[in-house]
Amino acid sequence: MHAELAELAAAHGVATSYENADRVEVTVDEDVVIAILAQLDVDASTPSAVRAALAELRSAPDALPPTVVVREGATRPLDGPAEITLEDGTTRAVTAIPDDLPLGWHRLRTDTQEVTLVVVPQRLPAVPRAWGWMLQLYAMRSAESWGMGDFGDLASIAEHSGAGVVLVNPVRAVSPTHPVERSPYSPASRRFLNPLYLRITDTAAFGRADEATRAAVVALRPPSSELIDYDSVWAAKRSALELLWPFAERVDPAPDLRDFATFCALAEQHGPDWRSWPASEQDPASASAPEERVAFHVWLQQECLAQLAAVQDRSRMAVGVIHDLPVGVHPGGADTWAARDAFAADVRVGAPPDAFSQQGQDWNLPPWRPDRLARLGYAPLRDMLRSVLTHADGVRIDHVAGLWRLWWIPPGEPASRGTYVHYDAEAMIGIAALEAHRAGAVVVGEDLGTVQPTVTTTLHERGMLSSAVLWFQRNWVRPGQPFVPPREWTEQAMASVSTHDLPTVTGWLEAEHVRIRSALGLLTDSDAAEYERAAAERSAMTALLRAEGIPTDDMVLALHKLLGTAASQLVLTSPADVVGQVRQPNLPGTVDQYPNWRIPLPLTLEEFLADPRVRTIAAALSEHH
Repeated sequence: MHAELAELAAAHGVATSYENADRVEVTVDEDVVIAILAQLDVDASTPSAVRAALAELRSAPDALPPTVVVREGATRPLDGPAEITLEDGTTRAVTAIPDDLPLGWHRLRTDTQEVTLVVVPQRLPAVPRAWGWMLQLYAMRSAESWGMGDFGDLASIAEHSGAGVVLVNPVRAVSPTHPVERSPYSPASRRFLNPLYLRITDTAAFGRADEATRAAVVALRPPSSELIDYDSVWAAKRSALELLWPFAERVDPAPDLRDFATFCALAEQHGPDWRSWPASEQDPASASAPEERVAFHVWLQQECLAQLAAVQDRSRMAVGVIHDLPVGVHPGGADTWAARDAFAADVRVGAPPDAFSQQGQDWNLPPWRPDRLARLGYAPLRDMLRSVLTHADGVRIDHVAGLWRLWWIPPGEPASRGTYVHYDAEAMIGIAALEAHRAGAVVVGEDLGTVQPTVTTTLHERGMLSSAVLWFQRNWVRPGQPFVPPREWTEQAMASVSTHDLPTVTGWLEAEHVRIRSALGLLTDSDAAEYERAAAERSAMTALLRAEGIPTDDMVLALHKLLGTAASQLVLTSPADVVGQVRQPNLPGTVDQYPNWRIPLPLTLEEFLADPRVRTIAAALSEHH
């Protein structure tokens, strides 16, 4: 690659090479680098344009970045006198950033600049040892829920399952339209909640309604179906909520909630994607929605918050409920509508090719622009984290490596033709620590796949947990013993056998992950080779179980007993793994070819909590946790 183009790319955090999952250096094509720079408003289309862009960078650099993030107790020199306005409004005259500043969001003024100053914790407190459930909440249907699991079911699990921790799939907002977005990892907003998870009969309005209205509401309950039918569930719940709306308590919303509710009201009129709306409605400054509908959607959010607060109130768990945080948002959703300047709108985030997704992954999510985040004082990151942690005991950051770098796919390119764009990881991880500290919450980073070693190391240094998944805990230094025994795993981890994107325990044992990917044309190697690898992995896992003294006559129980020996602070399993479900919740690389996010548990929640086998496996997990 031309040296000047490489220099320009490096200045903007755009990778010109990277190490792939097989630890092989990959050089990024020049046209991909140029296309990504264009998404950052940098013209690198010709050698003269590259030279001009470099000259501009070198001409007048600022003494300070637009946001300065320092750790508690640290100091930083300044070029001259400055004034710091603390979060509480008091001011201090300084000549350097002092080491006694309180945690929080402050302002720093010099003779030439005014920037955001964030003081963050060195590390978070230790996480208690606990075992628990990793839930696909929609799958946890009960006698009280309407066709899918809801916040009431989450409260029941938190209160009655005996677990110390529960990880719940993202419950962030989708557009209130049909067809309903199925993927919890493609929300319209990460700042607000999905009323699809409301338990209608637990709303305050239902409690205030007259008997005739209550009867009409209860009559709307949809029947359960073989697969989760989000459209019928939302149609029924929306009709019920409309009946209850006259009994609702109205509130005056904060500006960000009003913006979100306005988006929802406009989506009802014009569709879920604001990019196809009339021009006047595409700009929040000029958009206008019926006040009654705006108030309705404000109320739905208030009810969601109340029900999540009830989950925490009913919880008897040592750690509590950890909410999963998606990597991004839908490109035409509420967050990009309200704060589009923060996003690289035409880019899709994904992942490069690896063993499980051999053609790469395209998640169709627009990334935040690192330069805009810094100029905005990282307010989008702060506000999003605060909203998630309002009624949560922790947050699991999906693809936590995205705080360091994200795989950007240029317009018109396949997932394999992208490159990494780097973020200020010290700022991103520090702000996550600050907001978690203030909420008294734990942080778990999902550091699976193609991840730089510094990601995991930094998580542990900052008191955060990494992720340990049995299928991925490989031994690179012991020939003939491919899997690392769980007792040798790091303590600072949340451990599990599998995840929502990987085979279930039974699916892995039966090579369902090979069969289904072969049937859908997702394999790049031959079927025979894939089945041979799967058989070799099963054989190696069986050998590990025997070496650990665990009987292998019941492999599902055996693998959970093995997981129970993990040194990790948290060990979690999914109900699907425990009850022997074959199909995994999500198959990366598919949309409609596979019933992603629609597979219910074959037992009701009541049956699951009372099942003797579930209790046996729970006992195996809790023995050391």
